[in-house]
Amino acid sequence: MRTIRQAILVVIAFAVLLLIFFAIYAAVRNRPQDLPWTRLDLGQPIGAFTGRKLAGLTDNFAECRALLQQAGVRYTILPTVQAGERCGYADALRFAPGGARRIDFTPARLGVSCPVAAGLAMWEWNVLQPAAQKHFGARVERIEHLGSYSCRRLYGRSSGDWSEHATADAIDVTGFLLSDGTHVGVLEDWEKGGAKAAFLREVRTGGCKLFSTVLSPDYNAAHRDHLHLDQATRGEMGWRACR
Repeated sequence: MRTIRQAILVVIAFAVLLLIFFAIYAAVRNRPQDLPWTRLDLGQPIGAFTGRKLAGLTDNFAECRALLQQAGVRYTILPTVQAGERCGYADALRFAPGGARRIDFTPARLGVSCPVAAGLAMWEWNVLQPAAQKHFGARVERIEHLGSYSCRRLYGRSSGDWSEHATADAIDVTGFLLSDGTHVGVLEDWEKGGAKAAFLREVRTGGCKLFSTVLSPDYNAAHRDHLHLDQATRGEMGWRACR
């Protein structure tokens, strides 16, 4: 018992020291987004705990909407949907024209859960546009996708775990259209090398800082034509997937 107590004390001491380190680090660099207890600000650069804070918005629709408004993101709230055993949503919205976001979607009128919308906004500002400027000297104007809400289990199976798509907590992105007319597609460009492949891998990896799960063609054949982005909730210290 004494050994167990000593081990617990060591773990607690380590956790306290880690929190003190983060606090000092964030204070010195003036980066409150690197602290787990500060309020999320979508307009700030990505911090060490941004991804977990975004996923945590699943349980707080009011806060999620307030953060979008604070960041200048316009949207319309979608009616609640309830279907089947585990399907539906009560926190979905659709981006509206204007405001701080400038990227459109194809097909249009995309509806996603609020945490996914918040992640997409930050992905645009912090990842997509810098990567497009770096590799092509242009900006992303349109995101092509396979949709968000779909009442189904993982991989469309008849049993097993439910997909994050069943609650609109995921989106499958297939490609991008840039302001200079360049088209970048996951299926056609992932394995080709060059600027397009580099861009796709950069936006995939950047997305891992904002979404709970990011799956690409590097994961399996089922994702050969899209990037799967979701905001699965797996607890305060839940594991994250980036493949």
